[in-house]
Amino acid sequence: MAFSVLCFLFLLWNCPAFVVSVNEEGLALLTFKGSLKDLPEGCLTNWNSSDENPCLWLGVTCKEEKVVSLSLPNRQLFGILPADLGKLSALSHLNLGNNKLFGNLPSDLFDAKELKSLILSGNSLSGPVPQIGKLSHLRTLDLSQNSFNGSIPSSIVQCKRLKILLLNKNSFYGPLPDEFGTSLSNLQRLDLSFNRISGSIPGDMGNLLNLKATLDMSHNFFNGPIPASLGKLPQTTYIDLCYNNLSGPIPQIGTLLNVGPTAFIGNPFLCGPPLKIQCSSGAKDPNSQSLIPKLPVNSEENSTINAKHRHLGVVITIVAGIMVGICFIGFLFSYSYKKVYACKGSKRIGGCSFEENSLVRRDIFCFAKDVLETLSESMEPYNFVRFDMRSDFNVDQLLTASAFLLGKSGLGILYKVVLEDGLTLAVRRLGEGGSQRFKEFQTEVEAIGKIKHPNMVTLLAYCWSVEEKLLIYEYVPNGDLASAIHGKAGMVFFTPLSWPLRLRIMKGIAKGLTHLHEFSPKKYVHGNLKPSNILLGQNMEPQISDLGLCRLANIAGESQTFQLEQIAAETPPQNLPHEMSAMNSPAVTLGSQYRAPEASNGRKPSQKWDVYSFGMIMLEMISGKLPLIQVGSLEMGIVQWFHLSIEERKPFIDVLDPFLAHDLDMQEEIVAALKVALSCVHKSPERRPSMRYVCDSLDKLA
Repeated sequence: MAFSVLCFLFLLWNCPAFVVSVNEEGLALLTFKGSLKDLPEGCLTNWNSSDENPCLWLGVTCKEEKVVSLSLPNRQLFGILPADLGKLSALSHLNLGNNKLFGNLPSDLFDAKELKSLILSGNSLSGPVPQIGKLSHLRTLDLSQNSFNGSIPSSIVQCKRLKILLLNKNSFYGPLPDEFGTSLSNLQRLDLSFNRISGSIPGDMGNLLNLKATLDMSHNFFNGPIPASLGKLPQTTYIDLCYNNLSGPIPQIGTLLNVGPTAFIGNPFLCGPPLKIQCSSGAKDPNSQSLIPKLPVNSEENSTINAKHRHLGVVITIVAGIMVGICFIGFLFSYSYKKVYACKGSKRIGGCSFEENSLVRRDIFCFAKDVLETLSESMEPYNFVRFDMRSDFNVDQLLTASAFLLGKSGLGILYKVVLEDGLTLAVRRLGEGGSQRFKEFQTEVEAIGKIKHPNMVTLLAYCWSVEEKLLIYEYVPNGDLASAIHGKAGMVFFTPLSWPLRLRIMKGIAKGLTHLHEFSPKKYVHGNLKPSNILLGQNMEPQISDLGLCRLANIAGESQTFQLEQIAAETPPQNLPHEMSAMNSPAVTLGSQYRAPEASNGRKPSQKWDVYSFGMIMLEMISGKLPLIQVGSLEMGIVQWFHLSIEERKPFIDVLDPFLAHDLDMQEEIVAALKVALSCVHKSPERRPSMRYVCDSLDKLA
């Protein structure tokens, strides 16, 4: 008997397979693996209990043999979250987004007090969120697109370092916690949309002075008035309060003055600009402030003061008229001077004349309302055609609206026009000729007007008269892709695009081009695609602009030539329906780099030109570099630079945009996108994929 026991002990000592050698943190991770069901093939196969520690496991990052990051997004993981993950005492980054996790969020998970980033979006987690206040280092909390319910935990106000809070698309209810805006003043992004949150909007929300993108509180049950304190938020913040139960006048103060009507729709008891609903005489904004303090007067002085005010109003009107007249005369003089000396100060390129100094500064030199009003003299008779019946406006409204000059080039003058009802448009005024080519212009512009796609800038209407041609677009608020990638001169705040957002933009551009190539009336070729021609909408969705613009400018200018390949090679960035880029934007001199190699051979425009341009844009978004790269004393194109980097076997981090360093856990996805980009920029057009194939390839990525 004693001999048998000794043999068993000997075997146990010499067979390590019987002993789990992984450390405690590895055991916690194996508990997580054990809670998952039907793991996808090849997923977590290197998570082995026989390893000394988990630091080489997929998705795991360690520091001093302590797990500091667990990142497994988009892995189709199906199961529950075990409480044992809270035993990872050094865990600072947990990303399990876009999986199939379900069940409750265990309160023990928050025992990992070093957490700085907790991303669980896009799962099926439910139940209330436990008190979270012990996570004092938390900077990013993304619980969006789940089924959480209950109230937002009151202890969240203790997470004073929070910069990103995304709770949208859940079922949270009840009011916001007390001191929400005061305690979370470091927030840069806040999305509470599509919940059931009720109560009034706290006045301390105006303390969120670090917001850089959107304050989205839409599709909830907020009630009561809009606090005037929201007007203190940064001008770059887009406020969305639509579809709530808010009431009363919209405060006319600060940032709220720049918000369009779509931010307030779905609140039937709101009134005042920018909505069309007029406030009753008794519905005064209790939070509004007058620019001129109201002086106390007695009843006997009222008539005298009113008379003085009337005289003062007349004087102000006369002075304002004189100033407007000076602006108008100055504009006419400048315009006439440039017309007379056009041969000295402009170039003739492919039928389009581009002035050497066509771009104006962003701080526009004159309020342009009266300039637009002068068009009325040359707009009779005219043909005005609207393509989008949802937008209700006419020529008279355009000519009397508030308008700002955004820029001028050989493709016309561009205005930002704000109608009385708050609708914002981009109006491009083309040339003064082309009086004999109306049918040609009409055919071209109406074909473009039929193109309706979320990733194409919408042409809403056009107006034709003998001396004036106007194109009216929807206004796109967030600038262009070139500025979003690289920033621009004078930009105070620059928030780099994350990889998921870059990928979403790539997909949107691909979808827009696929629609253009295969479903548009003429199966168009854009021919001049580049980041400065891709505008970013309210939610950073990409919209392709400038389709057919030079062709229309040629007709309006009575030019008989149209050389698309020259335009693609030499056109400076056009004045797009958004705020102008800085004058020293690199796109001014680098636009030709997006052109396909065969475009300079005088061939008929091909859809493969657009494929090449799209590949160039993808390479720029992945690397963060401009199309021309300085390597020592040499200058090479970005395509050549990528191929050289691959030949020299440079580390992947060397070709990646430094701003994407924190997204290295998505390296497989980025590499897959890079392969698509390199196939698009193949030297041979026949070897490039179609945009439909590119679109399908990108859709397979997360």
